[in-house]
Amino acid sequence: MTFKQLSERASEIRSRYREFETAKYGRSWTDEEIALGFVGDVGDLMKLIQAKNGVRAIPDADEKLAHELADCLWSVFTLADAYNIDLEQAFLKTMNEIEQFLKANQ
Repeated sequence: MTFKQLSERASEIRSRYREFETAKYGRSWTDEEIALGFVGDVGDLMKLIQAKNGVRAIPDADEKLAHELADCLWSVFTLADAYNIDLEQAFLKTMNEIEQFLKANQ
């Protein structure tokens, strides 16, 4: 899949979540609530990283780590869409800036 296709897939899933949330809670999550969910996912990600480094015992840590990384990526795509950020362009620009910084500081 291309970056654009991944972003579109994340948007499709967000639309389905809106329907689910509205049916269950009477409204969909706000952007702030999505960001809070992302923070929770990052916390879960950290626990799995600890498991990978032998600090926690979590069964199926590899599979769960892959899932959590994908959850975090979905949140990033979703938040970028919510705030009209061209994530692909922003990512490439940021990587170029970091690369230039590293070249200038070697």
